[in-house]
Amino acid sequence: MTINVGDKLPEATFMTMGDEGPAAMTTGALTADKKVVVFAVPGAFTPTCNNNHLPGFVEHADEMREKGVDDIAVIAVNDVFVMDAWSGVTGGAAGIKFLADPDAAFAKAIGMDLDLTAHGLGVRSKRYAMVLDNGTVTTFNLEDNPGQAVDSSAAKLLESL
Repeated sequence: MTINVGDKLPEATFMTMGDEGPAAMTTGALTADKKVVVFAVPGAFTPTCNNNHLPGFVEHADEMREKGVDDIAVIAVNDVFVMDAWSGVTGGAAGIKFLADPDAAFAKAIGMDLDLTAHGLGVRSKRYAMVLDNGTVTTFNLEDNPGQAVDSSAAKLLESL
């Protein structure tokens, strides 16, 4: 299955860092009765993800909320400790949920897995951004080149809100 506009997200479980350590968060809990922006990156701390993609969402988080977005989440195929460290050093923790998809189960379930084994990165997620209304995809922007964050940028997604 490749996710498309009009599709409901499949049920999946992410790991996030809670007050008492790692905690599970399901797609249902993330999206139920809310408008949510989700964007995915191939990996935390990787150059485009860290220096280009994530900062735009941190910068535009308030504008997105003014346009009716309840939550913003970033997903990466990394472990919960890496995602927690990334949230801390980037200043994103205050406005963005950092969700770990450690075995790429969610990326595979929506057809967004990307095999970067030849580059020493293993299976990762394609770069994309989407808007969800109660778990249904209303906007989906897939990046053709994982080394760029143009079509999946916060600025581009704001145009659709």
